[in-house]
Amino acid sequence: MGNTTSCCVSSSPKHRRNNHSRLEPYRPEPELSREDTGCNLQHISDRENLDDLPMEYNPSDHPRASTIFLSKSQTDVAVPNKRVREKRKSLYINHHHPGPVRRKYSSCSTIFLDDSTVSQPNLKYTIKCVALAIYYHIKNRDVDGRMLLDIFDEKLHPLSKSEVPSDYDKHDPEQKQIYRFVRTLFSAAQLTAECAIVTLVYLERLLTYAEIDICPANWKRIVLGAILLASKVWDDQAVWNVDYCQILKDITVEDMNELERQFLELLQFNINVPSSVYAKYYFDLRSLAEANNLCFPLEPLSRDKAQKLEAISRLCDDKYKDLRKQAKKRSVSADNLTVVRWCPAIIS
Repeated sequence: MGNTTSCCVSSSPKHRRNNHSRLEPYRPEPELSREDTGCNLQHISDRENLDDLPMEYNPSDHPRASTIFLSKSQTDVAVPNKRVREKRKSLYINHHHPGPVRRKYSSCSTIFLDDSTVSQPNLKYTIKCVALAIYYHIKNRDVDGRMLLDIFDEKLHPLSKSEVPSDYDKHDPEQKQIYRFVRTLFSAAQLTAECAIVTLVYLERLLTYAEIDICPANWKRIVLGAILLASKVWDDQAVWNVDYCQILKDITVEDMNELERQFLELLQFNINVPSSVYAKYYFDLRSLAEANNLCFPLEPLSRDKAQKLEAISRLCDDKYKDLRKQAKKRSVSADNLTVVRWCPAIIS
C-alpha cells in the first residue's frame, strides 16, 4: 500500500495541471440548438403527455375519466318511471326460466355466485354489454354530424355482395343486430371476453382521437376494425386477416389490411391498455348492465367450484405469507417508552 508505484496512488489534479501547463484550459463549447444542427427530430420532452390532457378528452387512456358509453346511456335514463326503477333495483333476477320472475338469495345450504370477474368475465354477457354500449353510442351520437371517413363507410367498402340500400345511413341498428354481428365474429374466431372489453376501449379511443362518430353508415366496419386489432393485441394466438375473410365471405384480404392500417394510424399507434383502464371499463359495463336490467347469471356454488376457490385461496395465502410476516408489528419493550409509533388516522 505504501509503494509509490502502486496503481492506487495518483498525483493530485493540481500537480497534474502544473506538469502540463502548456495545455490550454478547457473551455466548454456553447450548446447548439436543433435548428443549428439541422436535426428536426422531436424531443421526448416536447411530446404531448396524455396525463396532462383533460380527462374528458381521453377516457380510454385515463383511468379516472368517465367512459363515453356510460355517459351516453345515462342521457336516456335520466328520469326513469316507477316501473323501470323497480326493474333496476337488484341484480339478483332470474331470466332463464319461464314463468314469474324470481329472485335468488343465498342461504345456509345454497350460495349463489356470479361467475363473472374482472380477470375472467362471462363471455356471453360481456358481449351483450359491449353491444349495448355500441347501441348507445349510435343512438345518442352528436346531431351536428362529424366527418365520415371513407375507410369505414359501408357504401364504399361493403362487407357483403348484397346491394347496400340507399337509406343505409338513416336507420339506427337495434341492439340485437349489433349483438348478433359481434357474437358471430367472436364465436367464429374463438375470441375471449377480455378481448370484447379491449374492443370497446379501442372503439372509444378511435372516436376520441379521430373526432368521428359511430353511426349507421360506419358502425360495422368500426367494430370490425376494433375486434381485429384487439384480437391481435390481446390473444397470444392471434387471428389472421385472412381468417376474417373466411367469416365474412365477401371481404378481401387487401380491404382488411387497409382497414387495420388506417385504424392504427387513427389511434396514433397507441394500442396500450393499462390494467386500471381495463378494470374501469369492466365495472362500467356492469353498471350499464344493472341500469338496463341486463343481469349476469347467478349460479349455485357447486362442490367443484368450491374446491377451486379453496385452491386459489391457498395459493394466494402461500404467496403473501412472507409479506405478512414482514409487515407484522414487533412488540415494544416497556423500557423504551419514547419510541415513535405510527397509528392509523381515522377520518370521519
